[in-house]
Amino acid sequence: MAALQEEESIGGQVELPLASLYKKKGKVNHGDHGRSHNFHHGGGSKPKAPSHKTIPSPPAPKPKPVIQPKPPQKGYNGGHSIVFFDVLDFGAKGDGSTDDTKAFQAAWAAACKVEASTMLVPAGFVFLVGPISFSGPYCKPNIVFQLDGTIIAPTDSKIWGRGLLHWLEFIKLVGVTFQGKGVVDGRGSVWWQDHPYEDPLDDEIKLLVPLNNTKAVSPPVPITSELGGKMPSIKPTALRFYGSFNATVTGITIQNSPQFHLKFDNCMGVLVHDVSVSSPGDSPNTDGIHLQNTKDVLIHSSSLACGDDCVSIQTGCSNVYIHNVNCGPGHGISIGSLGKDNTRACVSNITVRDIIIHNTMNGVRIKTWQGGVGSVQGVLFSNIQVSEVQLPIVIDQFYCDKRTCTNQTAAVAVSGINYERIRGTYTVKPVHFACSDSLPCMDLSLTSIELKPVQERYHLYEPFCWQTFGELRTPTVPPIDCLQIGKPPNNRGQIDYDSC
Repeated sequence: MAALQEEESIGGQVELPLASLYKKKGKVNHGDHGRSHNFHHGGGSKPKAPSHKTIPSPPAPKPKPVIQPKPPQKGYNGGHSIVFFDVLDFGAKGDGSTDDTKAFQAAWAAACKVEASTMLVPAGFVFLVGPISFSGPYCKPNIVFQLDGTIIAPTDSKIWGRGLLHWLEFIKLVGVTFQGKGVVDGRGSVWWQDHPYEDPLDDEIKLLVPLNNTKAVSPPVPITSELGGKMPSIKPTALRFYGSFNATVTGITIQNSPQFHLKFDNCMGVLVHDVSVSSPGDSPNTDGIHLQNTKDVLIHSSSLACGDDCVSIQTGCSNVYIHNVNCGPGHGISIGSLGKDNTRACVSNITVRDIIIHNTMNGVRIKTWQGGVGSVQGVLFSNIQVSEVQLPIVIDQFYCDKRTCTNQTAAVAVSGINYERIRGTYTVKPVHFACSDSLPCMDLSLTSIELKPVQERYHLYEPFCWQTFGELRTPTVPPIDCLQIGKPPNNRGQIDYDSC
């Protein structure tokens, strides 16, 4: 699936420790909070009134009452004092129908000024919140967004205008943590049904041929927004982090996002664990976790069920480690798509291991467009258990969405891809390696691959390889005889190529 391109970029990178759930003691800077000021013009003498007339002084206006939020609460965690800013104290109702956006903005503005403070969204309430940015770069570090209640997205089309790319976003922050036992609910069914066919199709559908050569497509059930208006075609990501250092997301559930559920772009140092993503398997373009131009990522101990890639790793990503993740339904774990519209794509040092993938279109996949440049290198897929997966192992360098795509010579170079201990059942084809004619895939290794068919409503195919070179370190089930052993003729591939 083609990734949306962001137009912002990050400057110098700093290396900081991963955000901790226990924050350092922060100093409360009350400043002018809760105070009112009267300003008087000083200097100079008062003009004298004319002697023939006395001008009475007008009565002083009565000051309007100012409703101030309650002072921040203080608590202790592990011996450290924590300052809490509860959204209820800033006017949030939490009744599921009142717009609480301004209250969230006010609570964030207060928490932003206090290092290691906590913005609290309490349990037992449902908060209706519109599009909002919790942004730096002038916020204090190590702020915690404690979500124990439920946040729901508006379904009034007027609130979204012509469409926005993001719903809840955190921008240019250091050490921010989004945690709790609460729920982020994008209420995406309105968006999916209003535009069921406008999203790019996952190109691997072309490899799925039902037994009767037809595939039933259920017509969409019409669902309208609250006021009957059609939702815009641009769908928002539910939760996005941009340009941040050492961001942590843990404990929460994100469900029914209109588009991607959790997205990181231009970030350095990301930790995601014990997170649940939940959306229907047929919800369009609803990737679970989307990484773009992001480095030093750890994702583990999470369950991802969605309508697209459970994890999608896009250009500019390196040092990504994913383990102990349950994926399904969805489209598996994917690197790409890369190189769309003749762009440069660079991905390196990716490890995906100890993963359970069930009832998905793909298992582990690398997908690139013709015409791109750059490289994918240093990838390990290890100890992957697949169950009823249509295409467990895929490299597709001829990726294309529903547009018409022409053959091109340039390609993103793919090399150094290691597959080990990938076992389970498939419903269409165990292995599909379709590499570039001009730039073959190189240095693939396969160890302990055991994939057995499940006869269902699809044709079953043998392993497929095209311009794919590497080695079989152990016998495989089924035999992958199509892999070409060694290097391409004349060492075609990486030599003098525009790699990263």
